Amino acid sequence: MKTEFYTLGSFEFPADAVVIKGKLEAEGIPVFLRDEATINSDPLISAALGGVKLQVYSSDRERAKEIFDEVRNYATDDFGNPVVCPNCKATKSEIYYSRSNVFYKLFPFFEPRKYQCIQCNFITRPAQ
Repeated sequence: MKTEFYTLGSFEFPADAVVIKGKLEAEGIPVFLRDEATINSDPLISAALGGVKLQVYSSDRERAKEIFDEVRNYATDDFGNPVVCPNCKATKSEIYYSRSNVFYKLFPFFEPRKYQCIQCNFITRPAQ
């Protein structure tokens, strides 16, 4: 029998994925962290692998998404207000780094901040 997995999210650091994993397992949902051991042994290859993938069985997908959305941290502006997507007006965005060149891969903290909307995947820069 073939078991199918659904990737709920990707995380640059394994510690971030472990927090969500604990919450999902506490709710009775089995969770698998793909590439966790590889990234733990060499954190510099996280971007090349696409980070640690938090996976659940496809049959648990909807329930896992609901729980994940409850505990997920969404981007806020300097005043603590949720970032609003200019495309679809949703308030569920995450910080997005493209790391498009070698400099930003080596020094990611210099890359200008951008946000990606969870609803429509629109990428925007913060209002100045």
